Amino acid sequence: MRLLLIEDDDRIAGPLTEGLGRYGFTVDHVRTGAAGLAEPAAAPDLVLLDLGLPDMDGLDVCRGLRARSAVPIIMITARGEEADRIVGLELGADDYLAKPFGVRELIARIRAVTRRAGAPAYVPAGALGVEAELQVQVLPAHQSASGGQALGPLAISRRSREVRVDGHEVALTPREFDLLAFLADDPGTVFSRQQIMDSVWDPHFFGPTKTLDAHVAALRRKLGDPGWITTARGVGFRLTVPGDHTEGSG
Repeated sequence: MRLLLIEDDDRIAGPLTEGLGRYGFTVDHVRTGAAGLAEPAAAPDLVLLDLGLPDMDGLDVCRGLRARSAVPIIMITARGEEADRIVGLELGADDYLAKPFGVRELIARIRAVTRRAGAPAYVPAGALGVEAELQVQVLPAHQSASGGQALGPLAISRRSREVRVDGHEVALTPREFDLLAFLADDPGTVFSRQQIMDSVWDPHFFGPTKTLDAHVAALRRKLGDPGWITTARGVGFRLTVPGDHTEGSG
């Protein structure tokens, strides 16, 4: 999925571009409103628009984009006043996200906006093929894990926040569910500890990182086999089917 990021602050744009890139997004970054309004070489699927631009107000950029295109627009800005949000939405923005925010929250907003726009919810590159290979099934938002489908060994419903293993429901805490759903976004892929902490907790989380190990241990216990979540030593964790991995699970 191709995103156009219109943001003049490189301290924000750099980490944001890198973070979104880790999840399979292609990000084209421009620093001015004029550049954002220029005809792009490749049309974006969604625009991330900062309001505080150096050459023009982001609201004018929103108006210009909407006049020529129905591309979904998410405003990302430090402006928190209700009036700004209302004006932006009335001009045609699809959502509004106030700084600071986490990459996981932004990705959730991107998925929600693309669903409302009638496009399929974005799945990170390669996830569908790996899902089928590993028999891990992440159900779309409108389905329930108990909705009468033939399930693989692991079924996750984001809408109902249900998890089942071999058809049996598994009771998870909200954070355990978020962690499992994050790993299931791309089964088989190793996510670093920092990626997981930034997305499931928050980039500004200052607690002990051992909390991640505690949640992984709890998930392994509740899923009934430690092999569901394997450890890439010195790197992080990945979701796999027990017996199909080569890394140790310690």
